[in-house]
Amino acid sequence: MITLNRIKETKISKLIEDYPFLISFFEDNDLDITSKENLEIAEYFASFDEDEIEDKAIDGERYIMQIFEFINQMIAFLGQEEDNVQSISILPGNDKSGNREKFDKFTIKKGEIICIVGPTGSGKSRLLGDIEWVAQNDTPTNRKILVNEAKPDTKWRFSSSDKLVAQLSQNMNFVMDLSVYEFVELHAESRMVENKEDVINRIIEKANQLAGEQFTIDTPITSLSGGQSRTLMIADTAILSKSPIILIDEIENAGIDRKEALNLLLSEDKIVLMATHDPILALLGDKRIVIKNGGIDKIIETTDKEREILSELEELDRTLLSFRSRLRKGEILKK
Repeated sequence: MITLNRIKETKISKLIEDYPFLISFFEDNDLDITSKENLEIAEYFASFDEDEIEDKAIDGERYIMQIFEFINQMIAFLGQEEDNVQSISILPGNDKSGNREKFDKFTIKKGEIICIVGPTGSGKSRLLGDIEWVAQNDTPTNRKILVNEAKPDTKWRFSSSDKLVAQLSQNMNFVMDLSVYEFVELHAESRMVENKEDVINRIIEKANQLAGEQFTIDTPITSLSGGQSRTLMIADTAILSKSPIILIDEIENAGIDRKEALNLLLSEDKIVLMATHDPILALLGDKRIVIKNGGIDKIIETTDKEREILSELEELDRTLLSFRSRLRKGEILKK
């Protein structure tokens, strides 16, 4: 957390390294820091002579306070606060018939994959809506959501820059006339990342590792297939999104490396919630929530026996993918 005293005692070069948007503050206020980057902020304003102070109406203490406020406003706007969400907890509500849900408290920790299963219309979206809204017994399900075992900050509800959940929906349709590079660059610039080129290249590289068919930085995003679009958004969300929770809605038919996609999200310290009908994805999760009649019917931890079944399913899946690839290449299939 940045403090006023820390700003006063920190060198300009270090502040700009940590908060690159400060350059615009100095430029907008006609404050020349050339060759003075090694001065602390307080030293910098003390270095002006009397004529400069009078001509430019320089008030060091006022400027330092403005810098402090500017940094905190920009951090909030960009969603760069250190939220350190380690877990979320779901406290039971009721199903569509008013019956109490069949659990006491369910806590999901950072680095876990939780799958949500149930028939169409069973209430999977409502559960995710409760988590996104950090429900406090004020939704139709009457559930309550805790963050780090405590009542959550209201910013998760009302801030436009702070989002608890980033959603990757089933349909990824782009309408902007941009190349892949320009699209990712736009997001990176909105986040004001320091090493923009490295971040852009990393996102595109990761997306291509997940995709069944490669694409280049010059490919128009409107030309991407459904699977390519999904891989680009997964990589972008994993690397650039500040949201601590990722919701994925049905990635089984996207033609991507599903296991690697989940590994990428987990490597970025996310909590992953995945609505799925795919048994492979369901068994890749640490636990699965079963939804019936709008309520959580049960919570199942993946067993060792199910892990063995998962290995068999993955082998079958690899065989199916091989046949699919050969068909695409125009080969004649044989046993």
